[in-house]
Amino acid sequence: MQIELTINEKAVKWEVAFDELLADTLRSHGFLSIKTACDTSCCGLCTVWIDGKSRLSCSILSLQAHGKKITTIEGLPKEAEEFAQILSAEGAEQCGFCSPGFIMSVLAMKNELVNPSEEEIIHYLTGNLCRCTGYMGQLRAIKTFLGVA
Repeated sequence: MQIELTINEKAVKWEVAFDELLADTLRSHGFLSIKTACDTSCCGLCTVWIDGKSRLSCSILSLQAHGKKITTIEGLPKEAEEFAQILSAEGAEQCGFCSPGFIMSVLAMKNELVNPSEEEIIHYLTGNLCRCTGYMGQLRAIKTFLGVA
């Protein structure tokens, strides 16, 4: 089956299987920042934006993306680099496996929440798992990035 979508501002037409997940489709077309690990839609490694909203691409069929605008971290290099530098400065960059999905969620949070509290930040990131950092450095980096106390 063929789908048409816009990925990082570029229109594409791709052949997909009826049961193919968007995460797998994106990876097969070179978007290697998209990862999967939990197989239960709980880790956040596959986070992309669909029509501007943060979504888990491992829980969406590629057919459901037909006609949609998809944004991956590859489509946000300036914003991603800015936050990645802050993560690194806070000592929150460890193995980096979770970073693309985590960064996509933080960038979405920046677009959606105004002056969030620490509790709102933590709640927003509930679905993003990191096995290395313990989250405190990440929380400091997010607060710095968002300009909140």
